[in-house]
Amino acid sequence: MRVLLSVCGTRGDVEIGVALADRLKALGVQTRMCAPPAAEERLAEVGVPHVPVGLPQHMMLQEGMPPPPPEEEQRLAAMTVEMQFDAVPGAAEGCAAVVAVGDLAAATGVRSVAEKLGLPFFYSVPSPVYLASPHLPPAYDEPTTPGVTDIRVLWEERAARFADRYGPTLNRRRAEIGLPPVEDVFGYGHGERPLLAADPVLAPLQPDVDAVQTGAWLLSDERPLPPELEAFLAAGSPPVHIGFGSSSGRGIADAAKVAVEAIRAQGRRVILSRGWTELVLPDDRDDCFAIDEVNFQALFRRVAAVIHHGSAGTEHVATRAGVPQLVIPRNTDQPYFAGRVAALGIGVAHDGPTPTFESLSAALTTVLAPETRARAEAVAGMVLTDGAAAAADLVLAAVGREKPAVPA
Repeated sequence: MRVLLSVCGTRGDVEIGVALADRLKALGVQTRMCAPPAAEERLAEVGVPHVPVGLPQHMMLQEGMPPPPPEEEQRLAAMTVEMQFDAVPGAAEGCAAVVAVGDLAAATGVRSVAEKLGLPFFYSVPSPVYLASPHLPPAYDEPTTPGVTDIRVLWEERAARFADRYGPTLNRRRAEIGLPPVEDVFGYGHGERPLLAADPVLAPLQPDVDAVQTGAWLLSDERPLPPELEAFLAAGSPPVHIGFGSSSGRGIADAAKVAVEAIRAQGRRVILSRGWTELVLPDDRDDCFAIDEVNFQALFRRVAAVIHHGSAGTEHVATRAGVPQLVIPRNTDQPYFAGRVAALGIGVAHDGPTPTFESLSAALTTVLAPETRARAEAVAGMVLTDGAAAAADLVLAAVGREKPAVPA
């Protein structure tokens, strides 16, 4: 048996798919993954066949860049859907089910192909803010009508904008393969019941939201840390880690620079992850060390605190590691996770995306306090659900029933 995984997004989205592929493999199920070209090396490492779909990752709109002209924006929106209709049918050949992760517009195309082929379809989201409900407003990645605060209206507006942007292309391509048009384009991409790939302690699902919470999809990382990093860790007290992952733009570099200054003022050492912005150290002093991609599951257990942007992947890894966190959210679901860190008492949510020396110094005082460390370690013992294993079981159960459904 083979399952097709379709991922449209950043490295964090690819890792979600990789975790599910690993659990399916343990059950004797083969996988292949449609994913951006940048995922080639990572998928080769874990032995998952790769079908490149999408633009090079760094061609995505980055912070600080002006938005494209309306004509170009519409062309890119159409391309997101078109690429799925072009690539997924061949990739799905011989597969028994399809799981989509990441961009919802891409998922509408992926689900259409699965519908045409009669395959069970699942869509996974990494946090509750991607599920329409009266409890949480939509994720902060699109403009909203000024003055509108009613959560239900915000979701209605989001669905209408989504349909305007992607509906014409979706329904044109569906007609070409003999499928009827979709009216609720936003709801269609989510599937019958979406899977919430987030830990129920860190990101609880409200009981009246029609979804299935599996827990986070995380692959256990057994890689050793590089010798140079090990030497730095052994040379002094636990440092504070700074990293903003796939976030990019001038604001990230400025935030990292201020963070280094604030950490040093606390008498602490620094580990700086270069990330997509390719951050650099401010000088060559021996209290700072720069790294590329490493085993963060191992590293976070050995640092004094983690300063990060609040992406779902980093958030779950840091919380499981029991390390205090300072979250500087910028967009999408990051403000939600920042709020959860504060609510759980395992760190501090920075107020806004532009930190100052003063704001970070005040936050670090709380983050580095012994009681915050104790609380972080206590919560770490609660977030142990193997969401990828639960999701793999759901996928196989649906294949057995030969219809795209999940248990109530």
